[in-house]
Amino acid sequence: MAGHTLNPTILREYDIRGIVGDTLNPDDVRAIGRAFGSMIADKGGKTVATGYDGRLSSPDLEAALTDGLSACGLEVYRVGLGPTPMLYYAQASLGTDAGVMITGSHNPPDYNGLKLVDGGKPVWGPQIQEIGARAAKGDFASGKDRCVDHPLMDAYIDRMMQDFRPGKPLRVAWDAGNGAAGEALVKLVAKLPGEHFLLNETIDGTFPSHHPDPTVEENLEQLKTCVRDNSLDLGIAFDGDGDRIGVIDGQGRVLWGDQLLVVLSQEVLAENPGATIVADVKASQLFFDEIKRMGGKPLMWKTGHSLIKNKMRETGAPLGGEMSAHIFFADRYYGFDDALYAGVRLLSILGNIDDTLANIRDRLPVFMNTPELRFDCAEDRKFGVVSEVKQRLAAMPSLSVIDVDGVRVQTEDGWWLLRASNTQAVLVARCESKTEAGLNRLKAILADQLSQSGVALPDA
Repeated sequence: MAGHTLNPTILREYDIRGIVGDTLNPDDVRAIGRAFGSMIADKGGKTVATGYDGRLSSPDLEAALTDGLSACGLEVYRVGLGPTPMLYYAQASLGTDAGVMITGSHNPPDYNGLKLVDGGKPVWGPQIQEIGARAAKGDFASGKDRCVDHPLMDAYIDRMMQDFRPGKPLRVAWDAGNGAAGEALVKLVAKLPGEHFLLNETIDGTFPSHHPDPTVEENLEQLKTCVRDNSLDLGIAFDGDGDRIGVIDGQGRVLWGDQLLVVLSQEVLAENPGATIVADVKASQLFFDEIKRMGGKPLMWKTGHSLIKNKMRETGAPLGGEMSAHIFFADRYYGFDDALYAGVRLLSILGNIDDTLANIRDRLPVFMNTPELRFDCAEDRKFGVVSEVKQRLAAMPSLSVIDVDGVRVQTEDGWWLLRASNTQAVLVARCESKTEAGLNRLKAILADQLSQSGVALPDA
């Protein structure tokens, strides 16, 4: 196969993603398979697992992927249609040298892409750029190909159930969002005690009911209605490829990623006293205060699922998560983001305590905060704006500034955050305080800093 130039916009920081028929097509994916497969083969790797989500374009792209991988002389285990975590499980349980998932995650239906694993670690940043460079050069390994169909959904479900602790029966609504987790969800709830109400469990790449992103509250309205109309204990939702979770309590209130991480940490810290729990820089002060209160060591780290996974591996943390609701269990599990597994662990906790999720949420400290503010900023300008703000803050020694990922500025009123997105031409900001007056003062400071760099803060 000759060299193949990929559209540079598809080579993202944490994955490869584009618009099918425009920036991404089967020939691109075949070349990506050749390039990535060659990188694996050059290191002596021999095996790779592949899977695909429920998007209409995914079967064709997966076929092109396996063509590219097998042409490198790799043995390809095709695990089939399912959530991204099932592919991660396949790579871990089969012991393959690599894994590739065809998925557009929570993007619109016309998008698709690839998430890649090399030796159990996520492929990101420089490795993704290397794939693009290698594809362009046509620097490909060659060998005798072999592809094997290797379905393992039942084994994946059984593995999750190993860590379920039976307790009081719960009444739960589940919304698969017509995403790739649908079939696995049906099999999972058949093994769980209690009463379960399934929504949008049929996999449909057109996403006819709502967009499959549970971090956007409007996408949870159908789930809220089901919980309310049936007086259920809680509701759980998944994104398009099943690696992010959304949770609402019995009163229909959302538990955001950092709040959910606090709830899940209770059991982990009871069994692992003093353990490190990792959250990204966007997490509420609630998370850091509560983990300390429970005897754990909260660790703030950079946003990005690949970065959180690597930090957990480095520190030995049994649990981590992001505001975007990627939850990573290394406690009894593999350390990858699996929303179905997080749901199982949540039900285990709630089934074995004399309390409700709504009551637990009521006891959490209350903070006032803005949503995550995302606003356009040119690709060649976004990091410069953050750098300018950081330089001005350095001249204000009275402020406490954390700069692990942009700047997170602590004041008497609370904190504000400014960072550059690694995946889009946008800046990201957030403010949090215990009072409305304090929140307004923080937003004013943030707006002033942005203004000095020629950027306007959108209304929050």
